[in-house]
Amino acid sequence: MDKILLQIAAELKVRPAQVKAAVDLLDGGATVPFIARYRKEATDGLDDIQLRELEARLAYLRELEDRRETVLRSIEEQGKLTPDLRAAIDAAATKQDLEDLYLPYKPKRRTKGMIAREPGWSRWPTGCSPTRRWTRWPRPRPS
Repeated sequence: MDKILLQIAAELKVRPAQVKAAVDLLDGGATVPFIARYRKEATDGLDDIQLRELEARLAYLRELEDRRETVLRSIEEQGKLTPDLRAAIDAAATKQDLEDLYLPYKPKRRTKGMIAREPGWSRWPTGCSPTRRWTRWPRPRPS
């Protein structure tokens, strides 16, 4: 959480104490207009534009952190998590970067056809294919 607060403070060019006070008020249920109008002393003068940007960035970064934890847990369960991959995931700055890193490790959806093929079922018998049409059924050749 402190990482998020420091990042927002750097982006908005305000002190971390101002960001912490605003986040506490927002988490407490206060709205942006209420904070901008009646809690200016608590946030040390943040205006409504800064507060709206802070609120949007806070929501985005919290979602990013939640997704990052989910991705790390999924890759770790597969046993494919390496220190380099963990470092790259931790360094991902956007959701798109995170999803790009996760794409090769994302579990594929199992369709009914995939489930049927696992024990050896196939749609077309040997010798037949959807592109090759037989005019008549093949007969065994005399030996």
